[in-house]
Order: sequence, then structure tokens, then C-alpha cells
Amino acid sequence: MHAIADTDQLVTDGVINPVQAREIEARARDTMVTLAINAVLCFGIIAATGGLIFWLADALSVAVFGGVALIIGLLILARSAESLRMFGNASALIGAGMLMGGAAIELIDKYESLAHWVLLPLGAVVALCAAVLWGRTLTTRFVTGAILLMGVAAHLIGLALLIMAYDASGLPVTLSYLYGAALVLAAGLLTDVRTVSAAAIVPFAQALDTGTAYFHAAYVFYSPEPTLSILQMALLVIPSLWIARHWAERVARHARVLAVLGFIVANLCALVGSLFGDYIGETIWGPPRWSESGMEWDDHQDLVDAFRETAIFISEGAYAVLWAILLVTALAYAAFRANRGLFNTALTFAALHAYTQLFESFGDEPLAYVIGGLAAIPLAWGMWRLNGWITAKQGVG
Repeated sequence: MHAIADTDQLVTDGVINPVQAREIEARARDTMVTLAINAVLCFGIIAATGGLIFWLADALSVAVFGGVALIIGLLILARSAESLRMFGNASALIGAGMLMGGAAIELIDKYESLAHWVLLPLGAVVALCAAVLWGRTLTTRFVTGAILLMGVAAHLIGLALLIMAYDASGLPVTLSYLYGAALVLAAGLLTDVRTVSAAAIVPFAQALDTGTAYFHAAYVFYSPEPTLSILQMALLVIPSLWIARHWAERVARHARVLAVLGFIVANLCALVGSLFGDYIGETIWGPPRWSESGMEWDDHQDLVDAFRETAIFISEGAYAVLWAILLVTALAYAAFRANRGLFNTALTFAALHAYTQLFESFGDEPLAYVIGGLAAIPLAWGMWRLNGWITAKQGVG
């Protein structure tokens, strides 16, 4: 388990010696430097690949340049010293990226009606070939993993184009989002890249239309079904927390990332519910959207009103209270489990919740803050006593 510790204080307390403290610090620094190097390298490869594709702006030129770069990269990886392998990785990935990215752009731009039928199987074949070659000596895992991710991306782009081409909606779209989430997560686990695993939260959340939008100078989060989306995220967070505690670290670190991201999305959905309330299921089994119904506005509103008369409704106030209880519970759980990611997320949203409700719901009701504040005091005392009991039972201190 990764933990934050003051090495100087541990040395002072006699828990570890100075040599051990310096080793811990050196390893922590090495991990951070490696992350920084990989981030800069990946940014450079992506920027150079995209820039070359659009600068050359010709399918044949992109294909030739990409093929040459790929071959040069593979030769460097096969015959050069360890100190030059980073250049081999970069060249091979720029070449592969140009071939895959250039092909996708050319298909979408010039052969739109065929793009989905080509990208869907092509991406799958590339990803499967990369998976088969995983760990072989032909190239590095960095290159093989990146090509696998390119194949997965091409496959999912083809799936998205197929959905748009046939104007699909409803269950097929939901299933495609869940399929995409599972595929991205599988790719992240195979390559052991947590950033990729984290990306699985996007299609998973979109299965219930939860997502984001951008307008001029504004980023927007929307959740048409906050209650159902929170339950959906719970189905991700709870198993992820269990896996993080019981599985090997190779898988557990991916589970921790998904747990935190699922918790973030759930809190954002709770924020929506605390501001607007929620008629559960209105956008799923309720009347269609007015823009899709072909009905007059007043007639459509009559349908909406009829649905809401019988639907389960959670008011803004009830949402605000339930969200506060959830946050306190999450804070306590994360603290006792030493889960820093979950703890920091819960603390951040607790501050956001208090700030939001101050102006939106309870700004003119000071008694609500009196009750909440007085209730927090014995709660904090109970957590303190529980922590003392746990510490004594484990024989620590």
C-alpha cells in the first residue's frame, strides 16, 4: 500500500534508520521523475504525429513517412544501446500513429460511407495482433502497448461512426457505451497504464447520458438521471474498493483509480440532484424529449406532467441532506482505510457542497447550519474514539 510518511520524523522516532529513509526518498523521487518523463514523451509523440499528418496533408506522403519512421524505430530498438531506446520508441510510435491516424482521417474525409466498416474490423485486428505480440522481443512493451491502444481507438471510432450512420438510439447505444468502457478498461489492465483505465469512466457514465459539454467560456456537467447514475457509480465503486483491498497490486492500483473517478462522477450527479431534484427515470421510461417527439410544446408538457404525477421524486432539500450523509460516511471510511484519493475527493466535495447549499438551499435558514454543526461534534468525537479503539486493538502506538 502506498502511504505518505515523514521520513525525518520516522528516523527521529527510531522507526527506521537514516539509510532506509534516504532509500525511501530516492525511490519516491525516481517514481515522480519517471512519471514526468513518460508524460513529456507521450505529449511529444502525440503532438508530432498529429502535426505531421496535417502538415503533409496527403495520404501517400503520410503513409510513406509513417512507414519509414516505423521501420527506423524498430531498427533502433533492435540494434541500438539502451540509452537510445527512447528515440526508437518515439520513432516507431510516430510512424505507427501516422499510419493509423492518417488512414482514419482519410477514410472519414474521403470515404465516409465506408469508414465505419473499415475502422471497426481494422482496429480490432491491430489490437489483437498487438496483444499477441505483447512481451515478445520484436519490440518494446511501450511500443506494443501504444499500438494496441491505437487499434482500440480505431475500433471504437468505427463503432461510433456505425451508430451515427444508422442513427441508432436507446438500448443499442447504451450497450455500445458499456462495451467501450469494458474494452478500454481491458486495454488499460493489459498495458498496465492507469490513465487508460481511468478513461473507461467516460463511456461508462455516458451509458445513462451523463457527460459534459462546452460552450463559450463555460464547461458544463449534466446528468439527466442523477439518482440512477449514482446507483450506477456505486456498482463500480464498491467492487473496485473490494478489489483494491484483496487483489494483487498489479490490478489493485487500477481499481483504486476507478473507485475515485466513480466517486467523483457520483458526487457531481449528487450536486445536480441537490440543485434540481430528480424525477427518477424521466428520461428513460418517461415521455421522449420534446425535440424528438414531433409534438406541440403544450401537448408534450401535458405528457411530462402526467408522468411526474406518478414518478418517484427526490426533492432538492432531501438530496442535499442525503449527499451530506454520504460525504461524511465516505470521509470516515476513507480515513480508517487510509485511502487518500477517496478522502481528498470526499473532502473537496464536502467543501463544494457546503458552498453551494449556502447560496442555493439553506442560505436563509441558519437553523439548518446550527443543527448540522452540533450534529458534527459528537460525530467527530465518535470517530476519534473509534480510531483509538482500532489502534489499541492492532497494538499500534
